[in-house]
Amino acid sequence: MAIKLAVAALILLAALGTFIATRPDRFSIERHALVQASPAVVFAMINDLRQFDAWSPYRFELAPGLSKSFEGPATGQGASYTWEGGSKAGAGRMTLVESRPSERVVLKLEFFKPFAATNQTVFTLAPVEGGTRVSWRMEGENTLMGKAFSLVVNMDTMLGKDFERGLANLDAAARSGTQADSQRAQAGTATPASAL
Repeated sequence: MAIKLAVAALILLAALGTFIATRPDRFSIERHALVQASPAVVFAMINDLRQFDAWSPYRFELAPGLSKSFEGPATGQGASYTWEGGSKAGAGRMTLVESRPSERVVLKLEFFKPFAATNQTVFTLAPVEGGTRVSWRMEGENTLMGKAFSLVVNMDTMLGKDFERGLANLDAAARSGTQADSQRAQAGTATPASAL
């Protein structure tokens, strides 16, 4: 009886392994939103990794034990942002690998902990009436662990919600920055009162 159970368990494991192996080798998650600011304003926020925590859905600044560092240029290609520590943050690095003003930002996204993975993140900006249409896409290889995980968790739904929240944060941050810039510009060009 024990032998039959062991053989049945092995057959089930082999079938499950075969099924997992048939899952897609790559994944892609994408969301779009209207950001009520010009492409130049939106681009400046994405192209500067020091502004990441101002709009990201993954705001790690409050995580205990978290350390962050920036390397390379302040903005644009070659700029990088590394984080480590904190119970939720794990460890990883973002590096800007492409930067086209007001059009596109491409990031290499490396995770070191709790699991190793390398993905590509692309932000595409297009001017539209009322602001900028922003597309946020992440794509990468589906490892065996990722394929198995996808059987129980819909990654598009899970990460898609994060992207939607991040785009809403980006809209709010861009609008508040645009309003502040507009108020500063108006204050700087105001006609001075005549002297008495």
